[in-house]
Amino acid sequence: MIHYSRLVLCAAALLAAVSAGAQQYPTKPIRLVAPFAPGGGTDISARILAEGLTQAYSQTVVVDNRPGAGSVLGCEVVAKSAPDGYTLLLGNISMAFNAALYKKLPFDTLRDFIPISLATDQPNILVAYPSLPAKSFKEFIALSRSQPGKLTYASAGLGAGTHLAMEMLMMSQNIDLVHVPYKGTGPALTALLGNQISVFFSTFASALPHVKAERLRAYAVTSAKRAPTLPEVPTVAESGVPGYEYSTWYGLLAPARTPRAITDKLNQTTAAVLNAPDYRERLLAQGLDPFPSTAAHFSTYLKSETEKWTKVVRAAKIPLQ
Repeated sequence: MIHYSRLVLCAAALLAAVSAGAQQYPTKPIRLVAPFAPGGGTDISARILAEGLTQAYSQTVVVDNRPGAGSVLGCEVVAKSAPDGYTLLLGNISMAFNAALYKKLPFDTLRDFIPISLATDQPNILVAYPSLPAKSFKEFIALSRSQPGKLTYASAGLGAGTHLAMEMLMMSQNIDLVHVPYKGTGPALTALLGNQISVFFSTFASALPHVKAERLRAYAVTSAKRAPTLPEVPTVAESGVPGYEYSTWYGLLAPARTPRAITDKLNQTTAAVLNAPDYRERLLAQGLDPFPSTAAHFSTYLKSETEKWTKVVRAAKIPLQ
């Protein structure tokens, strides 16, 4: 009986300590891992969110870019970090892809992370170097059909959204382009701007300034409706591919076993940052739509996205890594 009472007291003391720690959190800088190179939608979302969290907590939130293997390297860093709230992940839709693309990951996507909140969402946009003969989406499809296996397309990595978006288009339009994977959206855009590849299904935020400056030609966006910041650019669906729709989501996660009090606090602060007019306007100007969520919704969404994209990967017959 005495032994049982001691266990109860120890457990109560531990819970009290965790609760007190969560109230004081954070007491030191936080590392926010962005698993892609600088310049992409993940990086942009991470840096704006980090700035807001820094202001809210009066503790520096440092963005740590860890590109490679379609976000696997960066995700692994977070999955194996201490579950204390001081190493977080700004993950994206690639987490759902990778669960289907890899025979064995160094972590379990659904078990080794705690989804905290969805953060932003954006369509992709098909862009080309201006010297490519095709002036429109329809002309691009016609050019691709006339030169099977000759045109090239970039991606942010094997199995990244920028890869699967093109795979879906190629399957629906019976065209064949050569895939050239890069370590992130930034390097892929650099290659396109250098006229080293033909086209790229870039994340919207990353390509937007180059399209506005006429350094790249925009063919179509992957959302159901035209983007307000580029209303002259049609959707893929209205350009002759009915039903085609794709968007890239981004969300905040922590290592599994991070105390609930800490993740709850991060959820509330993330929502406050993303709903603040100044941060919201900055994200929208970059083509990113802020949409914070509950942790429960994000958890359910991550599971459903993993199931959905597993089917797409299998249909596209993409080799497992």
